[in-house]
Amino acid sequence: MEVAADHGISSSPTLEKPATPHQPRAPRPNYNLIHALPLPLKTYPLPAFIPHNPLSVLHLIYVYVSQNVLSASSHPATTFKGLFSSETGSIHIAEPSTARALWEAGFYGKGSLSRSEPSWVEREKKRLGILAGQTSEDATRRRREERKEFKNERARKEREAIEEKLKQEGEIEVFSDSDSQDQSIIANKDAKGRGSMREELDQAHPALGGVPGPGTIQRQDKNFDTRAKPLDDAKNVRFRSTISDSEIRQSTSGVSQSKSDQPLEAKIQINGEIVNQEHLQLTLEEAFFLVYGLGLLEIFDEETQSNIPLPHLLSLFRTLSYFPPCSPSGLRPDDPFLLSYAVYHHFRSLGWVVRPGIKFAVDYLLYNRGPVFAHAEFAIMIIPAYTDQYWSATKARQLEVAKKEKKGWWWLHCVNRVQSQVQKSLILVYVDVPCPHDFDETSDGRSGTHAILDIGGLLKRYKIRELSVKRWMPNRSRD
Repeated sequence: MEVAADHGISSSPTLEKPATPHQPRAPRPNYNLIHALPLPLKTYPLPAFIPHNPLSVLHLIYVYVSQNVLSASSHPATTFKGLFSSETGSIHIAEPSTARALWEAGFYGKGSLSRSEPSWVEREKKRLGILAGQTSEDATRRRREERKEFKNERARKEREAIEEKLKQEGEIEVFSDSDSQDQSIIANKDAKGRGSMREELDQAHPALGGVPGPGTIQRQDKNFDTRAKPLDDAKNVRFRSTISDSEIRQSTSGVSQSKSDQPLEAKIQINGEIVNQEHLQLTLEEAFFLVYGLGLLEIFDEETQSNIPLPHLLSLFRTLSYFPPCSPSGLRPDDPFLLSYAVYHHFRSLGWVVRPGIKFAVDYLLYNRGPVFAHAEFAIMIIPAYTDQYWSATKARQLEVAKKEKKGWWWLHCVNRVQSQVQKSLILVYVDVPCPHDFDETSDGRSGTHAILDIGGLLKRYKIRELSVKRWMPNRSRD
């Protein structure tokens, strides 16, 4: 808010957030125990070998022999099942136990009715009074209400400070750009002087229809012709005389009762349990990694309820990565899905928790352990690189490649500025696109689509290079 300097109004006073009674926090869940497994697999590591301890050698031999004899499986007894939804372009996990297992062991997917962790049932139980405590959505809603109350209190104090300053000075200056009326009319401190000022201003500026009354501050510029436009086009800042506490409570309660936060009607069974209306949504890269990389998931067609084979699943995801979806015959080596999955598989294999980064204008976010432990450390931006000689063989290919690789400095500064504000390091990941002739594609006779049989050999052709970018600041990067 800007106020004319001629009014002699000082800047708004420094306001402190009103002290609220300290409320003990609810104990946090034991995330180290809940998210102990980085993947939804069971691992059987060998014990440490200590040379100066003979018992460690016997323990090592015993564990090695027992694991080979018992041959315990790292995979669950039954594979997880998901449904492919053509409407949302994602994979739906409807089984609550499967959704919870995928989230707790690797942070895969997000709840369809939640911000990230599928917690709609817990929120409904707490809303109905069945459970105590609060979820992450409740904590976010409470912080928003506190910020709303603080802003209302700050606006009220600023209004009172401005009104007090006006009462002390008792004058309002109005300037005109007309030569014949180039003068300032100053109101006296008493009520009579204020009324005479209004009458003189009405006579001097009939086009304005009078000046604003008490409690209104009007900002005018000498280079702005106020007679050419009506009063509605003038820039005014109006303050109400009083704001009742009931209005403040009503405005703050509107935050928690917005359309996006209104809970769905919970369907309760006869035994009193709430029917879970939420499912886990997996992105195409997450679903393909669980199917191909880990072998934990089977994806079924939502309409035919038939299992989708892995080669057909890859072709389906590649076609859906275009908008609108392209035909299988129009697939290329630089498909958006192939590039994004190659990067996703790369960082998942290195032990990072990879999450979508659309919130921060990047492709992926890398977490060390997971979102519940700490914020993401790195932001990933995928850039295709056409280093193979095939892409520079003809002039037409060179122009096409140059158009796809072109990134301006404005784009880089914008992305890097966003990441520096949220304290994340920007990583530019260059993916070398192979030659189309290196693809070993065969035609599937049943559906007529091109299915890649050797998926491992295909992914090996994509080379990944990482480049860390930091924002250069003179006061921090001096020699």
